[in-house]
Amino acid sequence: MYRLGRYRKLATTLLVMIGGTALCAVSAGHFAGQRALAGESAQVQRQLQLYGQGLQQRIDRFGTLPQVMALDPDLLAALRSAPDPAERQRLNLKLSQANQVTRASTLTLVGRDGVAVAASNWNQPSTNVGEDYSYRPYYLQAMASGHGRFYGIGMTTGVPGYYLSHAIDDADGTRLGVVVIKIELSALEQEWVASPDIVLASDNHDVVFLSNQDPWRYRLLRTLGAEERSEMLASRQYADRSLQPLRARTERVLDDGGRIVRMADPAMPRALLWQTIDLPEENWHLHLLHDASGAGAVARSAAVGGGAAWLALGFLVLFVQQRRRLSAHRQRSRRELETLLKQHAQELRSAQDGLLQAAQDADRGLSRSLEHLPQGVVIIDNQQHLVAWNSRYLELFRFPPGLVQVGRPIEEIFRFNARRGLLGPGPIDEAIERRLNHLRSGRPHMRESEKDDGTVLEIRGNPLPDGGFVTSYADITSYKNAARELRSLADALEHRVAERTRDLDEARREAEQANRYKTRFVASAVHDLLQPLNAARMFVSVLRGKLADGEQQQTADHIEAALSAQDAILVSLLDISRLESGSLQTRVRAFALNPLLETLAREFGIAAEGRGLQLRWVPTAAVVVSDEALLRRILQNFLSNALRYTQRGRVLLGCRREGSRLWIQVHDQGPGIPESLHREIFEEFRRLHDGQERGTGLGLAIVERIGRLLGHPIRLRSVLGSGTMFEVAVPLGRADEVVTSVTVHAPVVVETTADSPLRGRRVWAIDDDAHVSAATRALLEKWGCDVEQSEGPQAALDAAHAGQAPELLLLDVRMGEFHGPTLYEALCERWQARPPVVLVTAERDDALRALAADNGWGFLAKPVRPPALRALMTQLLLRHRG
Repeated sequence: MYRLGRYRKLATTLLVMIGGTALCAVSAGHFAGQRALAGESAQVQRQLQLYGQGLQQRIDRFGTLPQVMALDPDLLAALRSAPDPAERQRLNLKLSQANQVTRASTLTLVGRDGVAVAASNWNQPSTNVGEDYSYRPYYLQAMASGHGRFYGIGMTTGVPGYYLSHAIDDADGTRLGVVVIKIELSALEQEWVASPDIVLASDNHDVVFLSNQDPWRYRLLRTLGAEERSEMLASRQYADRSLQPLRARTERVLDDGGRIVRMADPAMPRALLWQTIDLPEENWHLHLLHDASGAGAVARSAAVGGGAAWLALGFLVLFVQQRRRLSAHRQRSRRELETLLKQHAQELRSAQDGLLQAAQDADRGLSRSLEHLPQGVVIIDNQQHLVAWNSRYLELFRFPPGLVQVGRPIEEIFRFNARRGLLGPGPIDEAIERRLNHLRSGRPHMRESEKDDGTVLEIRGNPLPDGGFVTSYADITSYKNAARELRSLADALEHRVAERTRDLDEARREAEQANRYKTRFVASAVHDLLQPLNAARMFVSVLRGKLADGEQQQTADHIEAALSAQDAILVSLLDISRLESGSLQTRVRAFALNPLLETLAREFGIAAEGRGLQLRWVPTAAVVVSDEALLRRILQNFLSNALRYTQRGRVLLGCRREGSRLWIQVHDQGPGIPESLHREIFEEFRRLHDGQERGTGLGLAIVERIGRLLGHPIRLRSVLGSGTMFEVAVPLGRADEVVTSVTVHAPVVVETTADSPLRGRRVWAIDDDAHVSAATRALLEKWGCDVEQSEGPQAALDAAHAGQAPELLLLDVRMGEFHGPTLYEALCERWQARPPVVLVTAERDDALRALAADNGWGFLAKPVRPPALRALMTQLLLRHRG
């Protein structure tokens, strides 16, 4: 009953641990997947807004140019009466020069009949001159409403672009023609190419006309109606381009309007996150398609992390809460700053566009066009006399009535401001002369000036083509105040970020401490579980020797196999715990690889023959730099999986050199692994299928962690129905770096009773577990040993006397308050002799192994395989006798 209750308690503990880990993994994976998808969707929206701003700014840059060109007197004269060849050539040159300054694609002057009169590409084979554009929407819109916009493929050049048009009217309001500017947006597409995402722009018919990837361009996002097709054919918008439908299947619609889609044409291997924004000014739509597989990867990683953090759940909740709060605060501050900067940039851009138009009108005496501007504006001619101004200019400087008049020298205005102290300190005449020289030089300038009442003015000056000068005065006091407040907010935010960072560091340290507690708990649990397994394997070995019936022997073999499988699971769990905690020590050195491959081929070749398979290996002279024991563990797992999942055929072990690395490969002819499972099989308790025998599901998880610890990449390639190749990359070394080591092989001992070296040997077995002690005594007596002592540590100390030392000692390490090596020294002191000793322990401590090797002791890890124990005892007795 005691043993049954103990096993029930252990089983309950394991079930709670495994169940809690599974529950945390599922919950964390689901939560992280949703959160990652929402974060990616928000990031995609912000990126899409930036793309939209870039596109709109590129169009706005040329928005006022057709209006300005429509006021040109030469263009008006050319449309009133047909120009002769010389005048037409002068118009062509003028449009070409204007096009070079503005860096547009083409500038075209179209007459009332829709035929191009002049164009900036007059000297090219694909010139627009003489072409009929009366059917184009931008011409029809401009003739009807005064201006037009249209995206299409050029009928003469074959180059797509965005057309901006403006009507040219006579003094009586008669429409004489249209001036058209074409903007090529191919440079914008080239900027989009650097993005890993798919960026699309579609028109009001949902036809994709811009894309950073060619297969997506000129695609239909929906089916066109008959009227829409007729309209596009009439305007020849996309010439002879074949508009193929874009086929997509929506799998999910997000809260923010985004969609998760699967693309059929163009075909895409993974699901995509599709976000769309509108460009109302152009009646366009901008789309961005982002790879959504990252959210799935985040979900899987979070599932593993959630299971591992089961014992540190409280710290994890604190960490997540702090991080989410800090992230939300940062995003909110960033959005407020971006909104403010966008508003100011829009105001400045609108003001500059209006200022350019107003300056052109003012140069012709149209001062009333300046009144709608929020800035103060003053214009002077090439003689530095006042030409035009607006009322805002008078308000800013508070000029007395009658001072500002047309024709008054600007020097008098400067002198009036100087007497009021508005030109700064220093001599008045020097300040005035300095400003007059700046106007005479015709150089543009921009500066800021603060008045005595705290008002901050942004002063911009630009020369006019005829030698005049236009200066604007913008009141930016509110913007400056907002900038100062934002700087204060940024400083406060930085302080809060530093505080949160310290809190997160403290939480991380506490989580690491909890992880170390978990590692020690797992090691202790595995140690306690290995004790009864060790006793069970010894009892099975004794039982096998007493069974004569073949079926009973087979049953004993099944029990031995089940115990071995349980042993492998516990050892794997312990290894994973040590790898995660970083407590596993490595011994990286240069060594010859061929002996290791030969040993593995010999060991697994026997198992392959038992399954009816062939194991072949290719010798190598390579020297590699790695931890030989851990590299052996990786290759053992590769070979075990290959034999387990290969029903017939062969397994190949070999190497392939690649630069400064060597790839060690294991090929099999198994069923293959689907690509969707290539990442999952490296997770704990993941198996593709059971194969010929059931595995623990931990081998590849250990391989992945060992590879990460040693810095050795792990890869796999698989073809369904043909087989799989696993490989690990190790650095190459030099032959002169190899340290020669001598390996002492234990002799092979045949289990006999008549002529055994163990018969009659006096042996002590010390273990604090009564079941292990009883099993060890039964096994040793079966081999003919004289077991004088098989009790616990205290009983051994009581029975130890001078001159009565045994010939061999089997000693556990961790026995309550007793430590094996310390107990051995105390016994030797009482015996006054030092018999050979074998440490039999469940501890997987490299330092303990090194201690045994330094002192010439034997070392076996529980659960003990009886043949290995017998061989080691025989070796030590022969060595001690010699």
